[in-house]
Amino acid sequence: MARMHSRKKGKSGSSKPQERKKPSWVKYTAKEVEALVIKLAKQEKRASEIGLILRDSYGIPDVKVITKKKITQILEANKLKAEIPEDLLNLIKKHVKITAHREENKQDMTAKRGFQLTESKINRLAKYYKRTNKLPKDWKFDRSKAKLLVG
Repeated sequence: MARMHSRKKGKSGSSKPQERKKPSWVKYTAKEVEALVIKLAKQEKRASEIGLILRDSYGIPDVKVITKKKITQILEANKLKAEIPEDLLNLIKKHVKITAHREENKQDMTAKRGFQLTESKINRLAKYYKRTNKLPKDWKFDRSKAKLLVG
């Protein structure tokens, strides 16, 4: 797949194994894994952080293989899902950092270009989330309120 804002091909990376069965070394049941996900979510961890913690600390390579549900689906079922999706929130955080950098370095045109691209990605992703009803239809990205969303 091509990169979004360049004329380059995508980065190669590892892919998950074809087999979709629980590894023999995993000793956790589906209910135990769901309880761990809920416990970590109550500690205000995001879905990606929960996945990393489960992988590194508990030796659970893939939550979906064990529970037949994704981490976000588990959070949604227990009403612990964030109001703004994580990837959109990360882009907003990036936008806030670039804004702060641009205030100090007004002549940095590379940062200006990054700022424009990030804002474009935010708008494109927000449009998708509105269409799929993951964000309210009246949600709008506002530069002035971006710091409050992240803070």
